[in-house]
Amino acid sequence: MKLAASTAMAALTAALFANPAQADFAGERIEVIVPFAPGGATDVAARFLEKYLERHLAGNPDVEVVNREGGGSILGANWFEANAEPDGLRLLFTTSSTANPYVLGQPEVEYDLASYRVAYGLPFGSVTYVSSGTGIETTEDFANAEGLIYGGIGAAASDLPTLLSFELFDVDVNSALGFTGRGPIRLSFERGETNVDFQFTPVYMTQVADSVAAGNAVALMSGGYMDADGNMTARDPAVPDLPSVYEAYSELHGEPPSGVEWDAYNAMAALTLAFGLTAYLHPETPEEIVALYADAVEKINADPEFQKEAEEVVGGYDMTSPANAEGPLRAALQPSEEVREYLIKLLADKYDVQF
Repeated sequence: MKLAASTAMAALTAALFANPAQADFAGERIEVIVPFAPGGATDVAARFLEKYLERHLAGNPDVEVVNREGGGSILGANWFEANAEPDGLRLLFTTSSTANPYVLGQPEVEYDLASYRVAYGLPFGSVTYVSSGTGIETTEDFANAEGLIYGGIGAAASDLPTLLSFELFDVDVNSALGFTGRGPIRLSFERGETNVDFQFTPVYMTQVADSVAAGNAVALMSGGYMDADGNMTARDPAVPDLPSVYEAYSELHGEPPSGVEWDAYNAMAALTLAFGLTAYLHPETPEEIVALYADAVEKINADPEFQKEAEEVVGGYDMTSPANAEGPLRAALQPSEEVREYLIKLLADKYDVQF
């Protein structure tokens, strides 16, 4: 079945999401392809979700995580492109490390991510914070600060929304890129080698918030949370006391952010945070199969064991249903040509990232 476009098919899609077909995955084995090495955050999240998918997918299939690392996730995603079938039995579970190269048009990319169906997702947030030694207490202080040093992994990777927020606020930050992970970056911050950092909310809440409470660091803002219109404007429910980037900018300037800088941030923050962990399906996967995943997501979110364990493992966010994800995700994966050109020029001119 080709991806539906007509009004009649759209109505059928809505009906299927509401009332999944009686087909199920009984006796089947589902492969979740993780295009990273074992032990990383994506692998941990994929394995965390295994038992809940087995418990709540119709037919209680066997779910197995399969690692296909290489090329910063591109090799595994290319393999999925060549080997997935429209039967719902093989998924690609990945992050913005796969989405960003697609958006930016890297030549090694062979996958058409925007054409894929969505099975489920798991969002997360981010918090930007600074050393108390900077004297910064507010976002206005931050926007006017000098001598800021940021540690990151790579400009085109998960650092990109944070780097774009620096552009949005027009703050002068020296970026030291090339760290092997966010753990070493956090330790560098604690040693005073850098003085501005971001961490994803599960790490922030467990390993940074105590430092903020002790007065050693100052939390400035979250990356934001997707609103009903698909924009990253809302406060992150994991850190509700912090303004989002959107809100902090609006308070500072007396008007909401706009223009290509905001559009670029909005798209990249959506891919990195709201769709931070997404399970993709073959583009021709039938609606009734996608609906089985949507039904499982609803049941997993209501599972008390999941609610308790998710608080500890991934920060307490609910899973994202394909019924809500596909439209905003495809929009983020297909930004305007103006946004793409802005991103490519910024990365080339400021961070020496060549495509």
